[in-house]
Amino acid sequence: MSSPTPPEPVKPGSATPRTPTAVDAFAEDYFERLLALDPEEATVLGRPGVETEYADYSPAGREEVAQLQRETLTRLAGLTPADRIDEVTLHAMAERIGLDVALHDSGRTELNNLASAPQGVRMVLELMPAQTEQDFLHIAGRLHNLPAALEGYWGSLQASAERGQVPAVRQVQAVAQQCRSYARDDGALAGYLHSGQQAQVSATTQDALAAGTAAAQQAYRLLARRLEEKLLPQAPAADAVGIETYRLASRYFTGTALDLQETYRWGLEELARLVAAQEEVAQQISPGASVEDAKAILDADPTRQLSGTAALQEWMQRLSDEAMAALKDVHFDIPSPMDALECMIAPTQDGGVYYTGPSDDFSRPGRMWWSVPEADERFTTWAETTTVYHEGVPGHHLQIATATLVKDRLNSWRRHGSFVSGFAEGWALYAEQLMAELGFLADPGDLMGMYDMQRMRAARVVFDIGVHCGFDAPAEWGGKPWTPEQGKEFLRAHLPISPAQLDFEFTRYLGWPGQAPSYKVGQRVFEQIRAEREAVARAAEEPFDLRAFHTELLGLGMIGLDTMRFAMRP
Repeated sequence: MSSPTPPEPVKPGSATPRTPTAVDAFAEDYFERLLALDPEEATVLGRPGVETEYADYSPAGREEVAQLQRETLTRLAGLTPADRIDEVTLHAMAERIGLDVALHDSGRTELNNLASAPQGVRMVLELMPAQTEQDFLHIAGRLHNLPAALEGYWGSLQASAERGQVPAVRQVQAVAQQCRSYARDDGALAGYLHSGQQAQVSATTQDALAAGTAAAQQAYRLLARRLEEKLLPQAPAADAVGIETYRLASRYFTGTALDLQETYRWGLEELARLVAAQEEVAQQISPGASVEDAKAILDADPTRQLSGTAALQEWMQRLSDEAMAALKDVHFDIPSPMDALECMIAPTQDGGVYYTGPSDDFSRPGRMWWSVPEADERFTTWAETTTVYHEGVPGHHLQIATATLVKDRLNSWRRHGSFVSGFAEGWALYAEQLMAELGFLADPGDLMGMYDMQRMRAARVVFDIGVHCGFDAPAEWGGKPWTPEQGKEFLRAHLPISPAQLDFEFTRYLGWPGQAPSYKVGQRVFEQIRAEREAVARAAEEPFDLRAFHTELLGLGMIGLDTMRFAMRP
């Protein structure tokens, strides 16, 4: 049988739709069945009909999802691809769904300070429309159903504990504290009640919001007590998960099986390279200055300072809009409606910056959110410019909005059902470096900020792999197996963030093994594939079209790094 014909690059807004195949129909059916079990994801996509519902987080609910995935893997083996896009779809589904099942069968229930159910069931409320009477009735309904979601989750935590899978003390304490902060009278949950008051909804709807808010607040207080009184006594003091657990987690976040020793050594080399690059930039800022001296000069520059979250939000939006206008149809394909991006201050104060994609019809635009710790009131633009590019354009927004828009070429699972941190974060980190290449970081201060963020991600490779796998620290850090406390001092030396953010990030890495290195690991693969394509063009004595290369990459959807290599093979 002849090989499937390679397709044209998937271009957003293309006028050449592709005829769906049997593989597409299979993927669409699987995605719809998965969505039926995940109302929160339906809300993310802007789908109506399940606005008040939550997924079943109980052991039975998790097993129902796993059973669907097992059946899908079995049926997947009997499908025949019709073209190169189908080949990639089958490769991606086998890899992603297989890892989902492996993680489920490990018996672990995720509990950490950033990406577990206690955060997720609240965050979905941020994506719900909040303008009309009906909007607030939906919010009230979901708030009423939130306690059942957390009750099911508690059941899963108990089931995992019975199998000997208990999160570390640090994570249990951190999430208990978060739960209490959400439930405060001035916490994130109370904000929905205040929004309803500002929107002047009816007394009946106000009462429903008040009752829903109270029920949700009580559910979070109950979970906090259970975590502290029942789970904490069983929790291990050790944060490190060990090399075998780490291998599985790393594969899930990258979509490839890393040589952990080689990646750890590479992380140390990359860190040294970036420090040297910063030292060069420091000389541009002030001859003879150290990196820390140069940063102090930048911090003291009043033209680079912002005071308060209102100023931060306004600056984020302005910089984002300027980048969109400059990149659109010059360096990237950015048709309407994906040329809209909203920059927001998050209703929480946990720390961190994140992106939420547009609804499937773009009625809700992509949004960049900044969760500002209460202690943080001053910000420096030189340090944060690259973050706006990372979360917005050409980073996450361009990536995820492109996948959302190419529904005429890719099935829904490829566009929305597959998320791989190594691809998503790898692209966003590659995008930071790309902005320097394209001339958008010509200012030495902004360039220093970009290198700061790259340095942070390289340090996380070293910390995350080193601590969780028990590797020896470099000689200057003791030369013995890493301890978390030793690792925190290492992070303090390399992460350009506030003490409050450092505390949050330190806890995050310890509770979410394998995720933090996926940024740099993914960037490395993007750069390798680009270098390979450039070499092919040189050998053929043909020009290398960087814009077309990026269009091809972003048109893949969100796939694992092994699948990306498979898809981008010459």
